[in-house]
This record gives sequence, structure tokens and C-alpha cells, in this order.
Amino acid sequence: MTTITHGYAAVNGIRLHYAESGSGNKLVILLHGFPEFWHSWQQQLIVLSEKFHVVAPDMRGYNLSDKPSRVEDYRIDKIVADVIGLIDHFGAKQAAIVGHDWGAGVAWAVAQKHPERVSKLAVLQVPLLAVWRANLSCKQLARSWYMFFFQIPRLPEWLIARQNFRAIERTFQDKVGRENSFTRPDVERYKEAARQPGALTGAINYYRANFLDRLFVRKQTTNKQRDGRVHVPTLFIFGEQDFAIIPETVRGLEKYIDADYREVRVPDSGHWVQNEAPEEVNAALLEFLK
Repeated sequence: MTTITHGYAAVNGIRLHYAESGSGNKLVILLHGFPEFWHSWQQQLIVLSEKFHVVAPDMRGYNLSDKPSRVEDYRIDKIVADVIGLIDHFGAKQAAIVGHDWGAGVAWAVAQKHPERVSKLAVLQVPLLAVWRANLSCKQLARSWYMFFFQIPRLPEWLIARQNFRAIERTFQDKVGRENSFTRPDVERYKEAARQPGALTGAINYYRANFLDRLFVRKQTTNKQRDGRVHVPTLFIFGEQDFAIIPETVRGLEKYIDADYREVRVPDSGHWVQNEAPEEVNAALLEFLK
């Protein structure tokens, strides 16, 4: 029986909580998105740990990890440093990085800034930032309305928390391609994670700190990131019924990968592809990471 244990790592000036399973020689780090926490990778932790040492942190701002108060503390570069700190914490020179949603954005940036620390890269749902910008359309902007809404101070937190976090409940019940992908206990765990002091603000600060990157290249962006290319073996998994990202927004991704590239599409899955289509996702990850 697979055992999932928990621990804390002091990295980059903060403390991150993580779930951990397996004891293989290869380290795999799973990065979640909004409004999730390590539990979104529970099924991958179980399956991947049969062959790998798998770690799923609560990203900064989430659940049991530290929640810095400043918006600027949630810039992607800060979170990239958290991931490098995790690799160091586990005594590894390299790790395979797997990311979904905001975790995907961080995973892309880790591979761009520190390719020597990434053995392989697997990304779910969210395209490389350069691809996002190249394909940005009015239809995609309409789907991304919540990014604009999250720029408002305090109001988003209040609306999400009201009626016993009804917004989170509806997200995992209604915004799926495959019905009943989340059980009632799953939903309650997500709500409990969001109740942690400062967690909602920390989670939404990812949008506040990085919103302009969706549209513009910042001056402080590194040359590697500005070039928009990735130089490590990459797997991209996309559930085509995503409520937030339309298929046209991820087209042409292969043109930006200067390494082995594989792509898996799941026609009837939505945004939460690792939860909605765990068998397909796990099979693709096992084949790619081995």
C-alpha cells in the first residue's frame, strides 16, 4: 500500500509544506494551481511513487505553506526559486517538474531559467507564455475574465468565502468535462485548505503579481524567458473541454520546444485533467518520465 508522508522544507526564506511518496532515485516535483493544494496530485502521488521519489508541495500562499503578505512576493521568479530550493532540499541535482495551472506557469519558467536542474518537463493545460501571447484572442480574453476581476483588492476573497466557500464547491462540481470527478470529501478538503489564514489572498496574489505578464514582456524578464523557448524534453497534456483555456490558445506549442516534445489530448476532459482523466494522465506521465 502506498504511503503518503508529510514534511516541511525551509527554502528561499519561507517554509513550504509538502506531501511525499516513493523512494526512487529520480525526483519528481508536482506543482499545483488555483485554487488547489498538494491534494490535487493525490492520484499521481500514488501511481508515480511506484517508480519515482515524488513530492507535491503546497505552493507558497496555499494551505499549510507560508503566506507572505506582499503581492510582489508572488512573482513567478520568487516561486521558481522555491522550486530550486526544493530540489536542493532533497539533495538532488535535477528533478522532473510537472505543473498544472499556475504550477504550469512556474514549471515553464523553471525549465527556461534553470534547464540544467530539470531532467524532464510535463505541463498540464497552460501553454508556454510566449505561445499564450502569440495566440491571444478576444475569445480567450473573455474566458480569462476572472484574471481581471482578481485585480480588485479584497472583493474576490470575500465573494469566494461567502456561503461556506460555495464558489469553490461550484468550481469543482460544475467546471468539469467529466462529471463527478471530485467527491464530496475532495471538495471539503479544498475548502478547508482555502480557510487557512491568509490562503485566499495568497492564492489570488499569483494573479495580482503576474497579471501583466499575460499581456506584455517585462523589462526584467531574462533573455532565456524573452526568447520564449524551452530546451528540455517536454510533455504537454491538454483536456480540450477546459472552461478557462480554449484549444486555439495552445496551438503551435511544439515550435517553441528545442528538445523531444510529446503532446497528449484528452477530448472529453476539462481543466482539472489530472483529476478528471487520471488514468490517461498517469499513463502518459509514466511513459514520459521513465
